[in-house]
Amino acid sequence: MVFKRLLGSLGVGGPTVDTVLDPGAALPGGGLSGQVHLKGGDSDFDIEHITLELVARVEAEHHDEGESEGVVAFDRFTVGGGFRLAAGEVRSVPFTVTLPWETPITELYGQGLGIVLGVRTELSVAGAKDKGDLDQLTVSPLPVQEAILEALGQLGFGFKSADLEYGRIGGTGQQLPFYQEIEITPSPQYAHQVNEIELTFLANPGGMEVVLEADKRGGFFSEGHDAVTRFTVSHDGVGHQDWNTIVDGWIRQLVEHRASYGSYAGSHGGHYGHGHDEHHHDGHRSGPGMGTAIAAGAAGLAVGVVGGMVAAEVVDEVGDFFEGDEEEEG
Repeated sequence: MVFKRLLGSLGVGGPTVDTVLDPGAALPGGGLSGQVHLKGGDSDFDIEHITLELVARVEAEHHDEGESEGVVAFDRFTVGGGFRLAAGEVRSVPFTVTLPWETPITELYGQGLGIVLGVRTELSVAGAKDKGDLDQLTVSPLPVQEAILEALGQLGFGFKSADLEYGRIGGTGQQLPFYQEIEITPSPQYAHQVNEIELTFLANPGGMEVVLEADKRGGFFSEGHDAVTRFTVSHDGVGHQDWNTIVDGWIRQLVEHRASYGSYAGSHGGHYGHGHDEHHHDGHRSGPGMGTAIAAGAAGLAVGVVGGMVAAEVVDEVGDFFEGDEEEEG
């Protein structure tokens, strides 16, 4: 979705900007490439800076007023500038930038999760700044993230929803001012113990923290509190691990910890390598993976993603985000 925007601060006759991202989904911590297409206005203009800003639709919880939504910028890159754009001149500025490792994932196996990210282009011309166009950003999971989600699907867990929450998770190495929560429904084995489980990935160059919480009551991840359970995994050797066993061990530890200490217990971190194989249960390893489930429209985390209602809501939300931004700035 691309909006060609007139440089409003310079009035009619100013240059226009149209940013086009390269096809395909990006990865957290990976490169994002594209072209910024400029077209000169009625006269010459000095382009001082071309800046890309990563933005996200984020929810914030207020103790007295419930929840609100807003747009949060979480990174900026200067990709060009320092040249004169002649009247009517057409020029393209290529760019490649690196996304933050904690960039939320917006899709799984091509199905949207309801997370809305964008890339906003800003021009600085003759001392005036104007927000150019806003483009939708699609981010796929890292191999280790996909492996964990695949394992949850095979273990019988289901996808419920995903959102971005403003704030920080205590006791973690979180860098961004918000975090992604993926809400999953429990498998039949755990349905009598927990209503839902919330999963957060906090990736970094050396690996990733996996934060799990059961039956969130509200406000638990607020400033100063530690995560319920936290595990550390590596980016290496993803394809050689028994992820069903690893993830089932995490869930068992989460549920047992909750049963022993209550849902408001303090920090209970764990550091599991990929070779961890406690709580091995063959009966939970024979179900279809999430990829198979999505392809077949069957059970697993895919159910909530491929459902027509969820898909329609995601499309509406994405459209409202970009159209609302256009109207607001207009």
